[in-house]
Amino acid sequence: MIFYFTGTGNSLWVAKALGEALGEPLIPIADELRKEDKDLVYPLRRDEKILFVYPVHSWGPAVPMVRFISRLVLEGYAGQPVYSVSTCGDECGYTDQLLEKALRKRRLPLTAAYSVIMPNNYILLPGFDVDSKEVEERKLQEAPARVGEIVEAICSRQDSGLYTQGSMPFLKSRLVYPLFAHLAIGRNSFRATDACISCGLCERICPTGTITLQEGKPVWSNTCVQCVACIHRCPVRAIEYGKETLKKGRYHHPQVK
Repeated sequence: MIFYFTGTGNSLWVAKALGEALGEPLIPIADELRKEDKDLVYPLRRDEKILFVYPVHSWGPAVPMVRFISRLVLEGYAGQPVYSVSTCGDECGYTDQLLEKALRKRRLPLTAAYSVIMPNNYILLPGFDVDSKEVEERKLQEAPARVGEIVEAICSRQDSGLYTQGSMPFLKSRLVYPLFAHLAIGRNSFRATDACISCGLCERICPTGTITLQEGKPVWSNTCVQCVACIHRCPVRAIEYGKETLKKGRYHHPQVK
């Protein structure tokens, strides 16, 4: 069973590749979080593999994944392996440890953590932008091999070191990530420009229901988790984040429509 969260499609692509290789079904947690049930209950097979596939946001797990795990109940859990597979632009810091902490609160152990380097997509702060086309293409070309290595490690139940921690993980994950989760989540400066064609795509793909159309134009509420799906997938580049993104690139996984 593969629980996944995605914004620009990187984690969805990885989840699909893992699902096909391991024969496990995919469950989009954005849909599950909309359910009103206090607990989100999923029955397990004895031979089930449990995977959490999600993007790294500011050197920590995407906030919706942590929220999902806080409501997760695995019915029939009897020691089945539990894996974390995070997608990152360059490095993950202590994302694996933070996810392990969330799982531990639900009495679930983390068997192993892996990461897949994918094209950068965070563009909302100064100094952050998408990769050059050359770097983007290289990362996309290398990703299938990395997923293959992860599949092999899972099937052989070996810890293969397929996790990119990076430099200064304590500073990034223990100091920067909590600030991001506390200060950035729920606040945003998104806006639609006059280029908006009122197609409604941003409203449909927003995983948290943050966006609604009012008089044909998108309006953002205070439930934004900065997944950046809307700004990258707008077909006419009509969404900006204040003035910070005016000259920055856009990206979404080319195989995710």
